[in-house]
Amino acid sequence: MDDDNVTIPHRGRELLDVLARLGGSARNTQIAQIMDVSEETVRRLVKTLARANMVERVHGGTYLSRAQDTPMFSGALEHNADEKTNIAKRVCTLLEDEMVLFIAVGSTMTHVAEQLRELRGLTVVSNSLSVVASLADHNGTRAVLAGGDVIRSERGSFGRAAEELARQYSYDAVICGADAISLAGGVLASNPLEAELTRAVYNNARRMIVATDHTKFGGRAANVACRFDQVTDLVTDIAPPETFTAALQDAGVKIHIASNRGD
Repeated sequence: MDDDNVTIPHRGRELLDVLARLGGSARNTQIAQIMDVSEETVRRLVKTLARANMVERVHGGTYLSRAQDTPMFSGALEHNADEKTNIAKRVCTLLEDEMVLFIAVGSTMTHVAEQLRELRGLTVVSNSLSVVASLADHNGTRAVLAGGDVIRSERGSFGRAAEELARQYSYDAVICGADAISLAGGVLASNPLEAELTRAVYNNARRMIVATDHTKFGGRAANVACRFDQVTDLVTDIAPPETFTAALQDAGVKIHIASNRGD
């Protein structure tokens, strides 16, 4: 039963903030990791927040209620979340304080942004609302939204305005995900505007880091974001199939496998 008189503790407010940064939904294991508390603590906080009609509980996870925000990345709540966290940790071992980064949209990039909160003095340009929300005014990071036409389902902005702003910076690294990885096409995106933005920033970057889980190898998507020979680093959770490993190495790509410890 809902209770409008429920007192929300400080940790409860922190949990709501974590959910908002992650696009409105997350697994309880992920929330516990970000907040540095036990899953039992998360479950207690979620129970309190649910009584106040601020969140909705599902098996193993939590959504912001519609009164708070409509969940983004629907369907991504429990889809390879642990793998994406490990990938994000591995990505961050390739980065340092005070770097200038471009970070694309996507649920994996949201995980990357959460891990980047450990670094200081970054300049992060992104068309992802979640990435900017995670990093703005934290640890001296300057977060710049590449504004354009907002696509709600992507929780991001796209189009000429976003591309023009993103081109104004020189990046230590561009970090993007993939909807599919193909031997013929390279790194693929379903959204043509996303692919265009990746291509727009590629020439301004010293490194091109693609972060994706193993399910994307051999998949299909319509738009080429970048070729293998444009990628410097690929971070994934499981070693790619041999044919992909050979093609990536022939193109000069360094492959990083994320372990459970992120090393």
